[in-house]
Amino acid sequence: MYFFMTGKGTRGLGIGLLIAASLAICHAQILPNYPEGAAKVISLVGQVSVLRETVPWVLNVGDSVQARQVIVTGPDGYAVFQVSDGSTFQVYPNSNVVFRKNPPNWGDLLDMLAGRVRIHIQKMGEKPNPNRILTPTAVISVRGTTFDVSVNDEDEATLVEVEEGIVDVNHALMPGVTKTLNAGESLHVYRDQPLAQSIMDKGALAQRILRSLADAAFMLTNPMRGVSIPGLGKNPGGGLGPGTGQPGPPKPPQAPPPVGIPGSPASSPPPVPPPPPPGH
Repeated sequence: MYFFMTGKGTRGLGIGLLIAASLAICHAQILPNYPEGAAKVISLVGQVSVLRETVPWVLNVGDSVQARQVIVTGPDGYAVFQVSDGSTFQVYPNSNVVFRKNPPNWGDLLDMLAGRVRIHIQKMGEKPNPNRILTPTAVISVRGTTFDVSVNDEDEATLVEVEEGIVDVNHALMPGVTKTLNAGESLHVYRDQPLAQSIMDKGALAQRILRSLADAAFMLTNPMRGVSIPGLGKNPGGGLGPGTGQPGPPKPPQAPPPVGIPGSPASSPPPVPPPPPPGH
């Protein structure tokens, strides 16, 4: 039972502890357990914990996180969570995230305090699947898409990057203007700047490439535990495997068949010696 945050992440953890304390009191007094609203850990590496009544508990693959619990990752922590509709969210190092802070409104998926998450919202057939991600400065609304959200621990600025689908962004402190982001676009939201003055980056290709390279380097140096993640892969031994672009370990040489088994050299009769020369 321990938690991990270093450097500038300490401030975010302190806020997380205060929120966890208040949520734990409310949860114990008026809320039952919501197993149908839980998130399951399907892959994990490094230091990842959940605050249960302000006490950090280490998470493992297969564990569940309940509504109103705070997820904390250390400097080497990374985990993938899945909810009942098939949607997933990845929590990266040095992050503090409240899972479903407003039950039974399951549409409010995450409240981010600091760090970075990557979210994939699964579409419900042909119907949209509305979800919201909330940060200190932004409200992000989605209906079925894949996108990244990062929150700066110092000034609480939010960066939203869309990989596919459409995302609507509103300012959490200055409501009124909605920015719509399409695939390949990104947007910074600052605490003291109206959203109307924020400029969308419509060609953040270089930034996405650098982010992908950094993620790949992290995965290569930190083998994950759990099930395979699309694009990452995993082999049964716990290291990275197919999907990473890295060759697997060479196969050991095959041992010769044992004596007495058909097809083995020792099971064949020895050759007949040649006849002696004439006169002997």
